[in-house]
Amino acid sequence: MTDQAWAKLSPDEKLERRFSAFVAPGLEFASPEAAAEYTARATRLKKAILLEGESDRVPIALLTGYYPATRKGLTPYDVTQDYALAADTWYEFNTEFKPDCISAPMFAAIPGRAFEAIDTKILKWPGHGVAKEASFQYTDQEWMSDDEYDLLIDDPTDFLLHYYLPRIAGGLSGFAKLASPLDMIEIVAGTSWMMRWADPDVQASLAALTKAAQECAAWGGSMYPLIGRLVTEGTPGLVQFMSKAPFDVIGDTFRGVRGMIMDMFRHPDEVLAACDRLAPVMVKWVTRRANPYTAPLVFMPLHKGADSFMSLDQFKKFYWPGLLKVINGLVADGFVPYLFAEGAYGTRLETIAADLPKGRTVWQFDRTDMKRAKEILGGVACIQGNVPLSLLQLGTPDEVTAYCQDMIQNVAPGGGYIMDVGAVLDDAKPGNLEAMVKAAKSSGK
Repeated sequence: MTDQAWAKLSPDEKLERRFSAFVAPGLEFASPEAAAEYTARATRLKKAILLEGESDRVPIALLTGYYPATRKGLTPYDVTQDYALAADTWYEFNTEFKPDCISAPMFAAIPGRAFEAIDTKILKWPGHGVAKEASFQYTDQEWMSDDEYDLLIDDPTDFLLHYYLPRIAGGLSGFAKLASPLDMIEIVAGTSWMMRWADPDVQASLAALTKAAQECAAWGGSMYPLIGRLVTEGTPGLVQFMSKAPFDVIGDTFRGVRGMIMDMFRHPDEVLAACDRLAPVMVKWVTRRANPYTAPLVFMPLHKGADSFMSLDQFKKFYWPGLLKVINGLVADGFVPYLFAEGAYGTRLETIAADLPKGRTVWQFDRTDMKRAKEILGGVACIQGNVPLSLLQLGTPDEVTAYCQDMIQNVAPGGGYIMDVGAVLDDAKPGNLEAMVKAAKSSGK
């Protein structure tokens, strides 16, 4: 389909095209049994996501971090250094637990040597800043000063290239010396722009980035065939791209927690203007790379909109308007935003329910009361998650089973529910995740 033909479709027509390609991808499956399994899983997920009523049973998804590795006695360091080992480990996990959608290693088994090559400062990863047995951690600090909002708002790409990247990665510091590509508009006058690329610092940054890129290519050479193999053997991949709430872009990666909190009081107009400027950027981050066959869900981790971070009035003023613009922009292109609501969102539910396009979002809740979420969002959005990590790490299989059965009884009726963990799972007691999966797969009518 041409870009022009795609643009003429309505949001509902685009959504139908995406889910048609998701349920019937036209692939050569490994076997007729794999094809049947894929169709059953994809159809089950589609019914839950689009609020099309109850399916044969509750769908099960598994938002895992390093658990596929730690359950085998491997450390996070092991799978961030040995890409083939990571791919084998996640393949074994998926084929043993058989979730309804792929549990992928992309945000856990990251290529550690690539981040080392560019001297990454904003991230600590296993064996580099944190223990080999620990998960990666962000370095929360002010990577953008409070007097640089105008630079960000005026030209986000220029700010990222010339200010942000040189600060968060020492190996990319040479990019601060580059000039704007606008200097190449009149090509005969572009010699001074091109000369900057010969600067030794710029050349060093290019070399560091090349080394990191080669490492990422080696990583991708193990990870993407893994995803393809799992799909052809019967497990759908729901997510291909991610996006973020504009407030989180600023708070997570530019200003840090302390700076963002202060800015809501000292620079409220600048925060709002930056969120408004970044909203279409967050939409285009997905749509400019997508095609009609792109997986229908867009992963959106929500970091700073929780009850404990800001008041409800602040949520309505600073966080929700920008996030809603991104949601609506993605929905207009036929996507279903998949919002990972970390922390508790109990005081946000009414606001969310009032504004959302019905049947066009999935909300994975961490500490939000799921019964209340179902009461308020039922008929508005698919809800997912909430099995506590503490239960999986400290409880017994019988306690996990009881919790999941209670969830199924109170939240699953009518459809629109996907069972999952409440937050990213790195560790669990033996037998507990198995009990959770069994509860979902035993939930049929």
